[in-house]
Amino acid sequence: MTSTTPNKLLEAGAVERPEVVSLLAAGRLLGMGRTKAYRLAKAGEFPCRVLRIGGRYAVPVRGLRALLDPPAERLEHINPDSGSRPTTAEG
Repeated sequence: MTSTTPNKLLEAGAVERPEVVSLLAAGRLLGMGRTKAYRLAKAGEFPCRVLRIGGRYAVPVRGLRALLDPPAERLEHINPDSGSRPTTAEG
């Protein structure tokens, strides 16, 4: 028998967020098309962890978020005048 009581988090107004997203959605967030996303996933070269569930691919949101939101200490080495290239000791 299932409970009819709503989830307490939903009662408090919190929005339930998925733990995984589709490979296509993750690829689009990373700026790649469908074909490239599936090719990288199949080769095991997708930029973050990919789960194979049955015949589908799923990307954990936690890994995707870590890839898209780098820690501040990594951002300190980026020179805004040179695009997204790290600064070098030579200038």
